[in-house]
Amino acid sequence: MEIYQKESFKESFKVYFDIRMLRILLLGIISGFPWVLIGSSLSLWLKEEGLSRSTIGWAGLIFAVYAFNYLWAPLIDRIRIPWLTNKVGHRRGWIIVMQLIILLSLLCWNLVDPTANLALVITVGLIIAIASATQDITVDALRIEQIGKDEGKSMQAGAAIAVVGWWTGYKLGGVIALNAAESFEKAGFENYWQLTFLILGIVIIACNIALMFVHENQPTERQEAQKKTDEMFQSKLGTSNFATKSAAWISGTIAGPIISFFKKNGFKIALGILGFVFLFKIGEAFLGRMSIVFYKEIGFSKSDIAIYSKGLGWITTVVFTLLGGLFAIRSGVIKAMFVSGILMASTNLLFSLLAWSGKSELLFAIAVIFDDMAAAFATVAFVAFISMLVDRTYTATQYALLASIGTAGRTTLAASSGAMVDWLNGDWAIFFIITAVMVIPSLILLYMIKKDIKLSEK
Repeated sequence: MEIYQKESFKESFKVYFDIRMLRILLLGIISGFPWVLIGSSLSLWLKEEGLSRSTIGWAGLIFAVYAFNYLWAPLIDRIRIPWLTNKVGHRRGWIIVMQLIILLSLLCWNLVDPTANLALVITVGLIIAIASATQDITVDALRIEQIGKDEGKSMQAGAAIAVVGWWTGYKLGGVIALNAAESFEKAGFENYWQLTFLILGIVIIACNIALMFVHENQPTERQEAQKKTDEMFQSKLGTSNFATKSAAWISGTIAGPIISFFKKNGFKIALGILGFVFLFKIGEAFLGRMSIVFYKEIGFSKSDIAIYSKGLGWITTVVFTLLGGLFAIRSGVIKAMFVSGILMASTNLLFSLLAWSGKSELLFAIAVIFDDMAAAFATVAFVAFISMLVDRTYTATQYALLASIGTAGRTTLAASSGAMVDWLNGDWAIFFIITAVMVIPSLILLYMIKKDIKLSEK
């Protein structure tokens, strides 16, 4: 990393003007948009239908599928989509199929009353989550494959651009969803959320069109490495028949990436890395899961939330993600993780002040700006961290594994966020203080293992 530290700020910034960064931006947008559907839109839809905070919080368990998408990541690396793979490429073929599933799910939501068919609403949300989690595997692989394995600087810049894209898809998608819902509501449509989902379906179609501008390389290296791994397992099994070949294929596909990760880092450090990844963004997840419910309860309208939390938040996120990427390049990813963790804990306390003060547009804007700044720093550092941690032979699977473990902490534990607020008798201020404290264990763990972590920072 020393070469990056010798560069001027202007020279470091030039990496963002690589044409590959535009492709990565498009991939990030495609990845981030589905979270609008099962996050903000679903939460507010259920809230306005009169469902409890606990119900909304537990409904968020559908996000838990992101914690397990590594289980089928190896299959996505190998299984070809009939016709589509030959026409548009392996990665893009998978993304198109998942986008189609999401589109059909939105059409289903358009026909459902959540108060009468809550189970069906959640089931459809689960289908969207599975499709989105599967899509993320492919998007992340395609994003990493845009950059050469020896381009450490470009990889970190790509991580920043991917985060910008993700937040663009999530934030601006939220602006579209909330403004559309409020416009339909003011126009007198009773089922305004259902109509909103039709608008969001159009966005899905636009995402598929944009996908055609993303170049896809032929993965010859990966295929050769996978073949060698299969042959290794085959040799250990001895006999050569259909059963042993299948066993070798399954073993090489699933066990190979895991074995590689533990060999590279050592068992103790590998466990430490996994623990840190699991714990790092739990506090942010608790806050994020309940934030839109909090905004609604203290008196902000859907348009207020769209302007401050989504529109203003997007601008802040873009700016500080790019700055966060430069900070990671010039100071190192590990230092960036510590700084972003402290920022996350500090900014969560601003929401406590908002809870104590009551509705205040100024304080709301300040809290959103600083929260998004911290989230931007944390996310770009986290994405760069795990992107540089993986073995390029098993990029998709190892990245999916690490990302899934990070998501596991944010989804499974954060599902209790609504119940925690209820347990606190609706004391939002104390709730946000607790979320600030949640980041401390991860930073302690990172401090203990930081000297032994092996990153590909060429």
